[in-house]
Amino acid sequence: MSLSELRTLGRTGALISPLTLGTLNLGTGSAPTGAEESIRIVHAALDAGITSVDTADIYSQGEAEAIVGRALHGRRDDVFLSTKFHGQMGPNPAHAGNSRRWIMKAVEGSLHRLQTDRIDLYQAHRPDYNTDVLETITALNDLIRQGKILYYGTSVFTPSQLVEAQWIATTNHLIPPVVDQVPYSLLVRANERDVFAITQQYNLGVLSYGPLDGGWLSGNYRVGVPQPASSRASAVPGRFDVSAPCNRNKLLAADALARVAERHGLTLIQLAVGFALNHPAVSSVVIGPRTEDHLVDYLKAADVVLNEAVLNAIDDIVAPGTNFLERDAGTVVPHLEYAELRRR
Repeated sequence: MSLSELRTLGRTGALISPLTLGTLNLGTGSAPTGAEESIRIVHAALDAGITSVDTADIYSQGEAEAIVGRALHGRRDDVFLSTKFHGQMGPNPAHAGNSRRWIMKAVEGSLHRLQTDRIDLYQAHRPDYNTDVLETITALNDLIRQGKILYYGTSVFTPSQLVEAQWIATTNHLIPPVVDQVPYSLLVRANERDVFAITQQYNLGVLSYGPLDGGWLSGNYRVGVPQPASSRASAVPGRFDVSAPCNRNKLLAADALARVAERHGLTLIQLAVGFALNHPAVSSVVIGPRTEDHLVDYLKAADVVLNEAVLNAIDDIVAPGTNFLERDAGTVVPHLEYAELRRR
């Protein structure tokens, strides 16, 4: 595998690179990478052969989109550009969600910040349990008809939500979603149970994110090593605390996987990215470098091919279909999060 070997994004016919540049870390707000370095990272990724860039309006409250818009000046037609809506923009809680009212407002903001006349892929960043799915799909269908977006997709939808979206669109003679974006890594494998089977059944493209599981697979999480410094540790309390009982097995697995990588002459980053690229359902793996050096590490992993022995060793450490934490799925469904929904 190399960056020059483009992959078809599901049933769309669009060709994208096996690595997609994610932009969560770009921006000066809550993100760690300033604007000028962010632009250098985007340019370096494109120069290396990455043809797909993924962002979201909520990343640094629009700043990431603005940075991407600046960075793509003069190169827009060579990039498959995706962004997302759903998260709250600003202090007004009405400026969020998957309603027609917000989608029509949100897309204009993204188009302006990205300095483009169309978005290649527009994604619902999360399910909206307060909005009828038909309303969301109808709004997105209208945006395609208007030429403001070319395709639309979902992110971390449950298996039943994925099937429902396909059914509602086709039965109402609307354009259905063509992509799902999901977390997938050596330590986050629950989507192997059913989501990937559904995406393959409907020939959906899959953008998998979090190949390093937020840093757990960076090589810094090892048994007997102090807690690594991480901005995400405070942002998501408990998920990265190596002393927490719920993370004990995850730490043991990360350590064992690092030893597998060492035995085969790989870095853990190479093992992790190579693993995600290997799944037949995955169209492209979203990487999120914070620095140009991080980008170089990711790019080296694009050429890694894992043999059967390595893949079997991985399965022995983390069984297929395993998630160590519910939160690793990208979201917690309301019936698991709120007790009042489980009790009469």
